[in-house]
Amino acid sequence: MITGIRKLNERGIVAAEFALLLPVFLLILFSIIEFGMMMYGREIVTNAAREGARAGIVQGPNKPDAGAITTIANNYLTGTGINPAHVTFTPINAGPGFSSPTMLTMTAQYDYHFLIPFIPAAVPGIPNPLIITTQVVMRHE
Repeated sequence: MITGIRKLNERGIVAAEFALLLPVFLLILFSIIEFGMMMYGREIVTNAAREGARAGIVQGPNKPDAGAITTIANNYLTGTGINPAHVTFTPINAGPGFSSPTMLTMTAQYDYHFLIPFIPAAVPGIPNPLIITTQVVMRHE
């Protein structure tokens, strides 16, 4: 008889525990998704910087200048889901006047805007937008 009374008293405990753990579970789940999107954006921006740097180091009659290199890198972002307005490319030692063995440095700054806006608010110390910087160095051919 005591076990029957005990079962009646514990009926709402599972719902209460679920209500307490659901926000924590959702924060962890959405943080994992957000981290994956952040790393995806970083890799796409790094590849765009590589494409721009590669175009700038190749010797030829029409060697691109810094503006053309930046345009090539921005064109790489088309169709990737990354907003080119949030990315700034800065080529250094680029243009027709530079040749081997000078190194071309392509720096990219990506302002990552969180897809889920409550994550920076829930975790103190995370700025929104988060600035991600990447750099590519290649030798002129």
